[in-house]
Amino acid sequence: MLTLGDIAARLSLEFRGPAETEISGVAPLATAGGEQLSFVVKKIHLPMVAGTRAGVLILRNEWLDCWSGPALISDDPYLSFARVTQLFDNRPKGSGSTHPTAVVHASAEVGAGVTIGPHAVLEEGVVVAEGATIGAGVYLGHHSRIGRRTRVYPNVVIYHDVVVGEDCVIHGNATIGADGFGFAPCREEGWVKIIQMGGVRLGDRVEIGASTTIDRGALEDTVLEDNVIIDDQVHIGHNVTVGARTGMAACTGVGGSTVIGKDCTFAGMVGVGDHIRIVDNVHVNGQGRVSKSLEEPGLYASGTPIQPYRDWSKNAVRFEQLATLARRVAELEKRLADANAKTEDS
Repeated sequence: MLTLGDIAARLSLEFRGPAETEISGVAPLATAGGEQLSFVVKKIHLPMVAGTRAGVLILRNEWLDCWSGPALISDDPYLSFARVTQLFDNRPKGSGSTHPTAVVHASAEVGAGVTIGPHAVLEEGVVVAEGATIGAGVYLGHHSRIGRRTRVYPNVVIYHDVVVGEDCVIHGNATIGADGFGFAPCREEGWVKIIQMGGVRLGDRVEIGASTTIDRGALEDTVLEDNVIIDDQVHIGHNVTVGARTGMAACTGVGGSTVIGKDCTFAGMVGVGDHIRIVDNVHVNGQGRVSKSLEEPGLYASGTPIQPYRDWSKNAVRFEQLATLARRVAELEKRLADANAKTEDS
């Protein structure tokens, strides 16, 4: 239990109302109770304030007239809400011990206060820094390194020579360091595998979603810089570099050897080709297809918007006719140009 005054002090926010107002947690406007805190992000949500039973709201200063109760005053209510959730973090705390069923190689280095769950495996040369949590069934490959306070959830697989920074979160069933898709065609033998000799390096405060896969590099490392956030079921190909603070939503795929700048965002199901360069501050809408390098910051989109099936089916036929129509237009333009030239000559 925290008080309004405690939270305001920790978040460096001004507040209105009794400092001793007790808050037990956070909740949405519609369901919050008298000892819970809620928030308003957008002006369009202000009508909901009249019906809320929340004990405290996070509001912009200009919205205070809409609420008579205790309030935290913030220029960015959503950011303040995010910081409040950290004060009420209800994730299970690690035990700081190693479960008896875990398999830890004699050469592995395990720091103070590390939690290692049931049936986890730490191979030769693994280093886990102090305060990290290794969940049940996690596999840490040879010479992989896990930074301080990093949390690795159950059934994550981290291959050999993978480096994970401090304060990272890797959600369940993610796989980091699997082989990139590297094969050379051979008429006699079929596909000849290219051994992937690089690793993966994750910076500090990186978050990796559930069932996401990040391939190791072919010769150099695949790199995700500090504070990169990756959603569930994302695929990062080999030798990709992702700049600091870039975020990717679910089902995005990035082809090998692509370099993505800092502070970029990729909405759900974006596809990025291989060997592409994307500058800082690029933002791609959902289902966007990035097939060439993006050399200017800004918002990008591609794809066909949703429409009734009858309209889509007609337009799909017309799309297949575009090449023929383009040739016919070019021929008509040439004929018109020739006719104009003859008229001018006469």
